[in-house]
Amino acid sequence: MAARPTWRGYLKISLVNIPVKVFPATDSGATLSFNQLHAECQTRIQQKRWCPHCEREVPNTDIVKGYEFEKGRYVVMDEEDIEKVRVESTRVINLERFTDADAIDDIYLERPYYLAPDGPVAKEAFAVIREGMKGKAGIGKVALYGREYLIKVQPREQGMVMYTLRHAKEIRSMESIDELGDMPSSVKPAEVKLAQQVMGTFEGELDFKSYRDEYQESLREIIDAKIEGREVVAQEVEAPPKVVNLMEALRKSLDAVSAGKKKTTTMREPAERKRARA
Repeated sequence: MAARPTWRGYLKISLVNIPVKVFPATDSGATLSFNQLHAECQTRIQQKRWCPHCEREVPNTDIVKGYEFEKGRYVVMDEEDIEKVRVESTRVINLERFTDADAIDDIYLERPYYLAPDGPVAKEAFAVIREGMKGKAGIGKVALYGREYLIKVQPREQGMVMYTLRHAKEIRSMESIDELGDMPSSVKPAEVKLAQQVMGTFEGELDFKSYRDEYQESLREIIDAKIEGREVVAQEVEAPPKVVNLMEALRKSLDAVSAGKKKTTTMREPAERKRARA
C-alpha cells in the first residue's frame, strides 16, 4: 500500500522553491496498543474530567488552560492569549543554514519525515538539490499546526529526510545526574584492552532488518492464542549473573565466543567433506 502524504508545501533555499510532499518515516501501526476495559463486563472505560474541589464532572466548555508558576498557583491562558503568539502555517520548509550531515548531535533529533517532490515538474529541481546536498544537512524552520519547528533536512536514497529538532533548552545536561559525578578518573589499560577484544569479536556489518521486536511478536502470539482459545506458556527468563570480577567476566566472554566459533567450524567440516566427495 502506497504511503500517503500528511503535508504539502515548499522546500525553500534562498530564492528556490520546490513543491514537496511530507510523509511520516515511521509506522505507528507496527506497535500494538491496548484499550482500558472494565474487568467485570469488558466494556471500554470512558475518561471523564473530574474536579476534586467541586466534586463533579466538568464539561469541555468549562475547561481552560493554566500555567503553574508556583506550587498550586496558576495563570489562566485563554485562546486570545495563545492567538497572539500562534505561528501562521506558511507551507514553507525554509532552510537557512547548511552544515556537515554528521555535525548535529543525535540527541537533538526528534521525529523523522520523508520528503518527495510534489508533481513531475518538481522532480528535476528536487533531484538537483538532493545531489547538491550530499554529505550536508540544511537547518531551518517550518510552521505547522500553530507552532514553529526547528528542522534538519538531508539527502537519503532517492529522496530526503526531514527531522524535527529539539531546542538546546530542551536538552538536559548530564551534569545534573548525580551518579555520574564521581566516576573514576582513570581505568586500568589491561581491562580496557580486554574489553575491546570482547567487543571486537562481535564486530560486523549492521543490518537492522535482522533485528526483530520479540516483545511485540510475543504479545501478538498471546493475543492470537486467546482469540483461538489456546494457551501460551511463558518462557523462563534467566537472570544475568552478577559481575564479581570484571577481568574474569571479560575472559569468560572471550572463552565463550571462542568455544562457539569452534563448535560452528566443527559442524561445518563434515558438510564440506560431504560436498567434496560429491
